[in-house]
Amino acid sequence: MTFDEALAYMSSLLRFGWKPGLNRIRELCRLVGDPQKKYRTIHITGTKGKGSTTAMVAAILSAHGFKTGSYFSPYVYDVCERAQVDGTPIDRQELAALVTLLQKPIDAIAQTDLGQVTEFELKTALGFLFFARHQVDWASIEVGLGGRLDATNIIEPSSTVITNIGLDHTEILGDTHSAIAYEKAGIIKAGIPTITAARNEEALEVIERTAAQRGSTLTKVMEVAHTPVINRDGHVEWASSPCGDRNISPVSVATSHHVYRDVQISLQGAYQRENAACAIAAVEQALLAHGIAPNPDAVRHALATCYLPGRMETYALPGGSQLILDGAHNLMAAQALIPAVTALMKRSDLQKLVVVAGMLNGHDPDEFMRTIAPFASRVYCCAPKWKRARPADEIAIAARKYCDDVVVYDDVRDAALSAMSNAGAGTLVLITGSFYTVGECAAIRPSSSLHGSV
Repeated sequence: MTFDEALAYMSSLLRFGWKPGLNRIRELCRLVGDPQKKYRTIHITGTKGKGSTTAMVAAILSAHGFKTGSYFSPYVYDVCERAQVDGTPIDRQELAALVTLLQKPIDAIAQTDLGQVTEFELKTALGFLFFARHQVDWASIEVGLGGRLDATNIIEPSSTVITNIGLDHTEILGDTHSAIAYEKAGIIKAGIPTITAARNEEALEVIERTAAQRGSTLTKVMEVAHTPVINRDGHVEWASSPCGDRNISPVSVATSHHVYRDVQISLQGAYQRENAACAIAAVEQALLAHGIAPNPDAVRHALATCYLPGRMETYALPGGSQLILDGAHNLMAAQALIPAVTALMKRSDLQKLVVVAGMLNGHDPDEFMRTIAPFASRVYCCAPKWKRARPADEIAIAARKYCDDVVVYDDVRDAALSAMSNAGAGTLVLITGSFYTVGECAAIRPSSSLHGSV
């Protein structure tokens, strides 16, 4: 197959949707030699922060000198972002070759009682194969949806992370924190340490119970007002520097083994400090389980240079305005994004916010707009080119409850270009609502961000 043929084949599997269960992916991986068993892994799930934590885990492992794979769901700008080795995405030729290799076993499985392999199962097996072929030492694996029945859940990790939990994908995972936590906690394995930043009491109770039942040591990650100190009772403490803006200030993280002081985080937002604490704890516990002492200098270097697309990507625009691309797509993400955005506006002396928003079905536009639209002088509503895109008119109905100036565009790119061209001095343009919305703006981004070249 060529790259385009491989993409067409993968897309042809989308019609089979999301089919929960692990038997198909287990069989597919068995037929290609169980590549997921050829390296050590760290497994990450959660409602908010799982992608960033996955990137930070991979960066820390790479900085220790390990050849490290990372698997992301979803990608932002290019499908090749899904599977990376030491931060370099799989190239198109190799992706096409691996899809070609997987087609025959996929067709064979389709003739059995297991049924048709899904698009996500194909991409997951492809990622596992890619890592094995490149003989990685470790892989940082992000869950696609939920955890318990997610295709990634056939790995046997060295540590497991459950970031903060909120109500999202409720039509699939359940409409309560405890139901969603049950699905997320499904990645907890017997005897494997678990790290969580979950704060909701119902969710945390489920995670605690599951960890206890499976004999997994549970470490809770929590922000503290004091200087973090080594804690032997199963907690990881973190705190931003008391001076300056906590969205960009260094963070100190104390595990039960070490205090990582004044670590600079390249990714903006106070919530990224929590994600960094989760990543540090997960890598530390995984390495110690294999008799390897973590290197604090490697941790510092990794977190100061880690990059992940679609997370508070910030660019200068002509005329004294700025652009942010952020894939926030649910209530929890919006609630975390707005303080980071308003803090950036204050630092950069920006007075006006305009929002370009495109969302998918399964995420409540009213909750999202109730959080973001009151801060905007104008909201541009649009729909990404994706099968589950929510109509722009529906987003506009929600936005008009909280903002007086709302316009509708059929196309994300047109909406973004209009917002950017009309942004005067002192304006921040925020493109958000979905990673698919952000992804459609790849070609119109400036070539260099305010936090380094992309």
